[in-house]
Formats: sequence, C-alpha cells, structure tokens
Amino acid sequence: MTRIFLLAAAAAVTLSACAPSPLTTTEPRLGADGQPLPRVYNISRADESRILYRMLDSVNALRSQQRLASLELNSQLRAAAATHSRDMSVQNRPWAFGSDGSSPLDRVRNAGYTGEFLGQAISESFETELQTLEAWMDEPGPREIILDPQAREMGFAWLQEPGGKIWWTLVTGAPAGSGAQIAGL
Repeated sequence: MTRIFLLAAAAAVTLSACAPSPLTTTEPRLGADGQPLPRVYNISRADESRILYRMLDSVNALRSQQRLASLELNSQLRAAAATHSRDMSVQNRPWAFGSDGSSPLDRVRNAGYTGEFLGQAISESFETELQTLEAWMDEPGPREIILDPQAREMGFAWLQEPGGKIWWTLVTGAPAGSGAQIAGL
C-alpha cells in the first residue's frame, strides 16, 4: 500500500510540474502606455553565425536583383561595426558618431581596414536582422549604402541589451586599389 501511495504521489508531483503556475500569465506584457510590448527577439550565441550569414545572403540577394557584385564579409569592417553597436548602446542613441567623437571612417581605420570606407547603416530596434534590412531598404540613405555599386566588402554586427533592444550596424567598403570614392559622412 505504501508503494502505491508513493507512486501516486510521484505521479502527482510530476503532473503538477506540467501545469501552468498561478503566477504565469498568458496575457501580453503591457508598456507604460497600456500597449503590448514588442515580442522580444532574443539572440543566443548559437544564432550569431546564422544571423551574420543570413544578413550577408539577404544583402547579396538584393544586390543581385540590381545586377551588382556580391559583398564579402570583412573582419575589420565587422570589428568597426561591433565597436559602434556597443557605443550606441552606451550612448543610448542611434547616431553615426562615437561617444569619443569618432566618425565611422575613424572606427574603420582604428579596426585596421586599409580599403576605402563607403558607408554605414545603423538601427535601434527590437526587430530581427531581416526586418531591420527591410527598414533600411525603405530609407534612401541606407538603401544607397547597401546598393552602392563600388562596395565589395561588408561588416555587420549588433549588440543586444538584456531588455531585448538591439543596436545594429552595417558597414561597407572596397578593398584598397579598387578605385572606390569615399562617401560623404
């Protein structure tokens, strides 16, 4: 009898773990304005490579539609993009210049890039990388950077804050000797 009681108790405990906690809610979280908060797109370490190459492939698909050369990833441009994503988070604002007054060109040079810096696209959002790319393509400035015929290399990076906000940075360039002209800042 004791054995049956112990088995029944163990089954009850196991099943109770499957039931929702009275503290768990399926209601959407609401912001201060009473509107639902955006669903958070959480980026894990395992997602990093997938996101990087999904963005590269998507940018190259857009460039291919315009009969433009594909871009290749460049580690120095990626380092410059990562530096700026971190710095935008620290400043809590999306803008081209660093907290130390550095320009995108300064960051690219500091990262060791010897080619020509062509442009930078930035974003502060809770959106995925593909939603961010779509938003960039809807804006003339970022669209021109992504579809610049002179561009041959790309750096792409982000920083996600604990609350889910993501600071995205995409930097384009052309290898030294390719004849590219530096874009205006």
